[in-house]
Amino acid sequence: MKFTPQDFKSDQEVKWCPGCGDHAILASIQRALPEISETLGYSRERYVFVSGIGCSSRFPYYMKTYGFHGIHGRAAAIATGIKVANPTLSVWEMTGDGDSLAIGGNHLIHAIRRNIDINIVLFNNRIYGLTKGQYSPTSKWGTITKTSPYGTVEHPFNPGALAMGARGTFFARTLDMELQLTRDIMVEAAKHDGTALVEVLQNCVIFNDKTHSIISDREVGAERTIVLRHGEPMIFGKDMNKGLVLDGMRLKAVTLGQDGITKDDILIHNAEEQNHGLHMMLCEMEWPELPVALGIIRRVADRTYDDMVRDQLTEVANKSEIHCMNDMLRSGGDTWVVE
Repeated sequence: MKFTPQDFKSDQEVKWCPGCGDHAILASIQRALPEISETLGYSRERYVFVSGIGCSSRFPYYMKTYGFHGIHGRAAAIATGIKVANPTLSVWEMTGDGDSLAIGGNHLIHAIRRNIDINIVLFNNRIYGLTKGQYSPTSKWGTITKTSPYGTVEHPFNPGALAMGARGTFFARTLDMELQLTRDIMVEAAKHDGTALVEVLQNCVIFNDKTHSIISDREVGAERTIVLRHGEPMIFGKDMNKGLVLDGMRLKAVTLGQDGITKDDILIHNAEEQNHGLHMMLCEMEWPELPVALGIIRRVADRTYDDMVRDQLTEVANKSEIHCMNDMLRSGGDTWVVE
């Protein structure tokens, strides 16, 4: 069956605030699923969307697929169980920066470390939205909120760097308003065999409006972001006349034509490089020193937790002398029957 985005829209009224970036993320994923279904041969019954608590966690209600609305911070644990129990499912975890990086941080790290074949979409608006405006683990230093009236004094998490530290096999970043880029990334995340973490820089119009505007505004976005594509030069800018080079052990932004710099000097993006050192540097780039990296930063192959669990169970079962409950009861020595 050939699907359209409409086939993945449920009959539920979407109840996010008008102007919320979540609307764009929903549209991007609903546009991606028909291509995923056609490419991978998935029926609609193959998809399950899992969430915890937060604005992002309304997501399963708006998808005409299977869904599971869990509790705060536990979406990764639920998604892991679903995938291990039924490895043929395409499992999507929808989560926010508070849900997945605070109470759910432990589960997120270990899902990435285990390389479970699930897709994690992290809505990052740098605030707690559903609970009305407390600072989150990704809030910028100095952000004034209801729980930091004088400005937060905590170092924010960088989800990409966190994924690299956990030896992640797939990390991508996008902006909520970039529907085509987000759609393309979701398709590639679905194809990836392993944990695919996608950070979406998302705007909360009520409690943290314009938090990403320094890079997302149309007038400046091309100069302050770089969309990475595997096998292509790391070039950016409104006129595509800027690029990235290595200056010793650090990345440096240069302008083509200045100081003898040519396109041949610009780094070629290799998302499939096993050594994650350069990927870590790309994840950590910040404006105004460097453009913020968008696109697929890392995509490498490795063994997955769900495959290894399945293979281990098969191996143990094949070698075991116990094949049923009766075998087990009679395996430990003397047995007797009570008449």
